Amino acid sequence: MDSMARSFSAWSHVVSMLFAQLTHAIGLNDVCDALRLHSGPLSALRGATPPSRNNLSHANKRRDAELAERLFWAVLEHLQKLSPGFATGRRGKGLARRFRRVIHVVDSSTIALIASCIDWAQHRRRKAAAKLHVLHVRLDLHSLLPRFVLVESAKAADSIRAAEVCAGVKPGEIVIFDRAYVDFVHLGVLNDDGVFWVTRSKESLSVRVVKKLPKAADKRILRDELVVLKNKDSRANYRKPIRRVLALVEVDGQEREMEFLTNNLCWSPGSVADLYRCRWQIEVFFKQIKQSLQLCDFLGNSANAVRWQVWTALLLYVLMRFLCVMSSWNHSFTRLFTLLRAALWRKIDLWDLLRFCGTAGGHFRYLATPQSAYFPGFA
Repeated sequence: MDSMARSFSAWSHVVSMLFAQLTHAIGLNDVCDALRLHSGPLSALRGATPPSRNNLSHANKRRDAELAERLFWAVLEHLQKLSPGFATGRRGKGLARRFRRVIHVVDSSTIALIASCIDWAQHRRRKAAAKLHVLHVRLDLHSLLPRFVLVESAKAADSIRAAEVCAGVKPGEIVIFDRAYVDFVHLGVLNDDGVFWVTRSKESLSVRVVKKLPKAADKRILRDELVVLKNKDSRANYRKPIRRVLALVEVDGQEREMEFLTNNLCWSPGSVADLYRCRWQIEVFFKQIKQSLQLCDFLGNSANAVRWQVWTALLLYVLMRFLCVMSSWNHSFTRLFTLLRAALWRKIDLWDLLRFCGTAGGHFRYLATPQSAYFPGFA
């Protein structure tokens, strides 16, 4: 794997890509020149070396991005072992108190690149930007940590990836996804496995009402009923009744009617609507990694280079989430990012910095040498 970039180690490569994320680097020269200017402090990070433009470009193109993917999952597992609270997240508020079970949120997001520069992106070539890569993510609602990530070219429909994204969900847990992931073969498998699911109804879905459930006291709930599928092919894949809830949901300050589907017959209809509303958390996740981190400008045009940048963005997201939990950070994710970027080359105790940020008093403890960075796999 390293034979293509022998003069630029994998460790230096990872450090350089994390630096590019933290500084919003917009090109190879941006990364290489800045790291060369700080080569002294950089070498304290277990001997990391600044790359040349050719070395970084070649490594992004030829060093297998599977290394970055494996590193991401290894670091996530390592941090969860260090702090069980980081793994489970906060379970004492809101829906977490009502549902004493793991809640997964599933969605996808596209990463747009300029089609004229990317000769291997063939999707919608008529548009100015190629709908190049899709991130399929299953997010733990309590900890806000990814439990499954799939990075692929934007060619397959979301429903085709539904089974793969939801693999590993345990009986009794809850999965929330939008209607793009509705596939009744997959929903039938989830139901048989004892997994609860909540989604939105497709406009073209044809159903027959078999039972009207008691009217809820909540005025937002317009209908609550059990339905069966009318289409023969769909009914062959999912024969059991499905619960359909029609509710008023506030969107951009206005109330809109929305239809929700679930296989749980015991929850209150208001809880079904509230669960689906939690799906917004994964939109916040995508916003954080695409806007706060660096997934707008890419350092390479090859598919491998894009994957390197995506996985290092996810790695930095997990590291920042760990800092939030361990320091009880109460400010925004964006503020944490800008604070880390501002203090990147300062020899400051990070915990003191985060603890006293936003307070009138306090002081920072300066360190004689930077802390050594240890990632699993880099002994």
